[in-house]
Order: sequence, then structure tokens, then C-alpha cells
Amino acid sequence: MDQTGIIAIAVFAGLVALWLIFYFIPVGLWFSALVSGVRISLLQLILMRWRKVPPSVIVSSMIESTKAGLSLDPNELEAHFLAGGNVPNVVHALVSAQKANIQLDFKMATAIDLAGRDVFEAVQMSVNPKVINTPPVAAVAKDGIQLIAKARVTVRANIKQLVGGAGEETVLARVGEGIVSSIGSAVSHKVVLENPDSISRVVLDKGLDAGTAFEILSIDIADIDVGKNIGAFLQMDQANADKNIAQAKAEEKRAMAVALEQEMIAKAQEARARVIEAEAEIPMAIAEAFRNGNLGVMDYYKFQNIQADTRMREGIVKPEKK
Repeated sequence: MDQTGIIAIAVFAGLVALWLIFYFIPVGLWFSALVSGVRISLLQLILMRWRKVPPSVIVSSMIESTKAGLSLDPNELEAHFLAGGNVPNVVHALVSAQKANIQLDFKMATAIDLAGRDVFEAVQMSVNPKVINTPPVAAVAKDGIQLIAKARVTVRANIKQLVGGAGEETVLARVGEGIVSSIGSAVSHKVVLENPDSISRVVLDKGLDAGTAFEILSIDIADIDVGKNIGAFLQMDQANADKNIAQAKAEEKRAMAVALEQEMIAKAQEARARVIEAEAEIPMAIAEAFRNGNLGVMDYYKFQNIQADTRMREGIVKPEKK
């Protein structure tokens, strides 16, 4: 290998070594921190590399907080980063809170961040309240008329309740429940249409923001539409149900009457059978009377004449069947 090749390899190796040195020893970041008034040693920056913590994130956050007049510990920033937190977002939130005179310390900010909430957005919402539009809420007044209401809820973040506090879904659910309760207690739907602000007053008095991460500033009814006449539909359904019940009871009575009629027919046929059976015994009784001498021939003839007269009278009374 000639001398030129050896020199090229040496230069390349020197550049690689220089890159490794500047990678593990971030002199540029240390100098930027030094001129920005941030006191952090070069050894700390080297150890950050070994702990898998990007020094640029910590140094830039320290510079931002120092320029804003905040005193933060780099070790705490490293611990928050290793815990999975968003260090720049926390620092942005602390600076914004200080400028807006909002009480927020580093411990609370990191707790909010680790809880999965955007602490910087929460601080912004504390300064600039957010408007939440509720979905259409249907409720029925006492006169049976359905009303469909939409509301705009103005909220701001409650920093103290961000950890463990309920979110927007809970606020919307509580507001919807309050609207339903307010409309349902109204005597007439006309009263609600004339004074929609009465709904807002009733709902606000319920303290719906308790236990949530928000503070409700106002509830404004944006729109109210008249829906169906639920009372009339319910009365119609009840009338149909009553009619069906009455028809069922009438059918039951008719069936009982038919069954009783058939039972009486069966009893009448049974009685006629017994009569026919008794009549069949008459000739035997007459024969027995002849043998015993209790009945004479003339008596028998008289009996026959009486039967003939009876049949003749029945034939006169009953018309002949054609």
C-alpha cells in the first residue's frame, strides 16, 4: 500500500474518532447552555448519552425555562423523560402558566403529562375557554310534546382536577341529563320555547362540573325543535292495548257461552235418551199387567184411543214439513 492510501485511511479514521468524540461529548450543546446562563457540566451531558437521554432535549428545555425565569433541575427533567413523559411540552406549559399567572408547579405538570393529558393544551384552555357542542338531546314535556335541544357548553380546564378528573364525555352526558330533566319538569313545551334560558339556569345550578377536569362557565341553548307528540302516540298505543284486551275478554266469554251451550245440548240429549229408555219399558209393563190380570182388554183399547187422540192433536198443532 502506498503512502497516499495510508494517509487517506488515517484521515478517515481520524474523522470517525472525532465524530465519536463530539457525539459522546456534546461540546456544542454545553457551550450553548453556558452562553444561555444554564449551569450544566459536560460530564452530565456525557452521562445523558449513556442513559439513552437526548441531551439536546434537556438542554433546550433548560434554556427555555431559564430565559422564562424558571429554575428547573436537569435531573428531574431526565427522570421525567425516562418515565415516558414529554419534557418539551411540560416546559412549554410551565412557561405559559407563569405568563398567565396560573398556579402550576413542576410536580403537578409532570403528573398531568404522565396521566396522558396534554398539559400545554390544558394551560391554553385555562386562558382561552373551549366551546363544546352537545349532540341533539330529545326530551318530553309534561304535555307530551317532544323537544329536541342543542346546547353550547363553554368550559375551561381545571388544572387541579386534570389528574383523575372526568373528561368531555362525562360533561356532555351530565349536560344532556340536565336538559332532559329540565324539559321534563316543564308544564308545557310552550313554556320552554318561550324561555329557553330557563334550561341553562336549571342545568348550571346542578353543579355538573363536580369531579371533572373542566369548569363550566356557561351553557347556552343554541337551538330547540319541536318533535313528535309522544303523549298522543302513547294514548293511541294504550287505547289499542285496551281494545285488544277487551276483544280477548269478549272472545273468552263467547267461548265459555258456546261451551255451556254444548254442555246443555248434551244434557238434553241425555235426558231424551232416558225418556226413550223409559218409554221402551211401557209395552213390557202393559204385558206384565195383562198377565197379572191388572189390565183388561177394554182398558187397553182406551189407552190406544188416548194415544191416537194425542198424536192427532200434535199433528194439528205442528205444521207438516215440506
